[in-house]
Amino acid sequence: MLSTSARLLRLLSLLADRPSWTCEELAERLEVTGRTVRRDIARLRELGYGVESDPGPWGGYGLGPGDRVPPLALDDEEALAVAVALREAALGGDLGGDRAALSALLKLGRLLPAAVAGRLGGMDAVLAYAPGPEEGRLVAGVLLELASACRGGERCRLSYRDRSGRATVREVDPYRLVRAAGRWYFAARDAERGEWRTFRADRVRRIEPCGRPVDPVQGPDPVRLVAEARTAGRYPVYAVVRLPVPMERALRLVPPSVGAHRPDGPEATVVEIGGPDADGLAGYLLGLETPLRVLAPDAVRTALLERVRALLAENGEPGPP
Repeated sequence: MLSTSARLLRLLSLLADRPSWTCEELAERLEVTGRTVRRDIARLRELGYGVESDPGPWGGYGLGPGDRVPPLALDDEEALAVAVALREAALGGDLGGDRAALSALLKLGRLLPAAVAGRLGGMDAVLAYAPGPEEGRLVAGVLLELASACRGGERCRLSYRDRSGRATVREVDPYRLVRAAGRWYFAARDAERGEWRTFRADRVRRIEPCGRPVDPVQGPDPVRLVAEARTAGRYPVYAVVRLPVPMERALRLVPPSVGAHRPDGPEATVVEIGGPDADGLAGYLLGLETPLRVLAPDAVRTALLERVRALLAENGEPGPP
């Protein structure tokens, strides 16, 4: 039979695994009586752990807010996943300074089982890392502040620095955070212009509540909003193409980082794709290896036909009239 201290640690580990446990379930897992479970729950509460209970025959126990953080019990695969994620955060530094991630990784490394530590060491032996640019890294804490603003339901004052380095301050209604193409984006409604906008989180300098609640609204798809903002204005030429495939398939053919998608019925998708010139766009469209129709502009349609004619001629086939 487990000692009291070992049983308490095992109980905490179980409570962390699921939102709710019945007394009978915990007693079965710990191989004790329901009375012992209730006594152990009382001990945890005395130690400052927030264990909540729902009354009644169908009630249960779950971890709630408390003064103490329960120990984190991870199996081998979970520990390896956490270690790899911390290593990525420490090397990339895209959440601001990497000291917190590195410190957590060092602490975890001392606690890893030998088998897990060996697998992680094997990965280190073959890992090569090319550091990215300093530009694009978040100021520490900004991501949490933006997430809190999205949940707060309150208009905020956003201090922002645009791509030209110009500082602006505007009032926004926060909406969502989006992770796309290795960056974080903040989607919000510009209160003055009444438009939905996206802001790169690494360019946000400060966000402060204005003290004015806003009515919840059903905004646009935040992922599509970011995709459209990322593709807008980046290329001198844009083509609008209809693909006879559902949106899910179209997103695999043309990633959101390349084109802005919108459904055209359940079995077709219209995509706007940018490129350096009409001929370059025609080459990209041919590379999709799927039926499509160029809706605009005429220059891209003509360039696509010329490439098809040239391809047919090279293979000994007469070109289309």
